[in-house]
Amino acid sequence: MKGQYSFLLFILLFAACLSCSPQIRSDEETLLRYARAAQFYSDGRFREAAGVLEGDKNFPPALTLRGKAEFFCNEDEKAEKSFRRSLALRSSGTEARLYLARIHRGRGQIREAEALIEAVLQDDPEDIRALRLAADIAGEKGPQGLEVAAALLDRAVDSSSETALVFLDRAKNRWIAGNGIAALADLRSAKVIAREDSSLFRAIENLEKTVLERMTRE
Repeated sequence: MKGQYSFLLFILLFAACLSCSPQIRSDEETLLRYARAAQFYSDGRFREAAGVLEGDKNFPPALTLRGKAEFFCNEDEKAEKSFRRSLALRSSGTEARLYLARIHRGRGQIREAEALIEAVLQDDPEDIRALRLAADIAGEKGPQGLEVAAALLDRAVDSSSETALVFLDRAKNRWIAGNGIAALADLRSAKVIAREDSSLFRAIENLEKTVLERMTRE
C-alpha cells in the first residue's frame, strides 16, 4: 500500500507542477484522471477505473490501465481496443502486449498470443511475466510442450532471483511431468520466499500436501 500511495503522490505532484503552464492544462487533467483511476484499480474497483479513463485516447499508460480494468470486467472486446490503441501510440508497451496475448489465448488464438509474447521477450529476454505466460501455453501442448515449459521456467527462476511465483509454476510443471521430488524441492524454496500470511503461501502449502499425499500412496 505504501508503494501505491508513493506512486499516486508522485503523479499528483507532477500534475501540480504542470499546472504552472496553461498550455499543458490538458496534460495535468490527464494525469489527475490517471491517478484517480490507478487508485480505483488498486482497490479492485475495475469498472470505475475504466469509466474514469473512458475519454482518454492519446496517453498510452491510461489506455493500458483502462484495458486492464476492462479485461478484469470480462469485457475483452473493449479491452482489446484499448490495448491496440495504446500499442498504436507506443508499440513497445509490455503490459498492453501481454494482456492482449492473454485475450488471444482465451479465444484459442495461440499463434497470435505467442507472437506478442515473443515480441516482449525480444525486447527483454528476462521478462518474468512473458516467460510464465509462454510456459503456461507451452505446457498445454503435451510432453514436448512440458519440456519447453520447463526450460522457460528455468530461465524465469534464473531471471527473477528465485521468486516464489516462478518456483510454484515450475513445481506444477515438474509435478505434471511426473517428477514429484523436484516439485517438492521447488515448493520448499517457494515457501522460504513467500509471506506466511499470504494466499500464495497457502497455495504452495496445499500443493505440497497434495504432492506428498500422492507420493506416499504410490
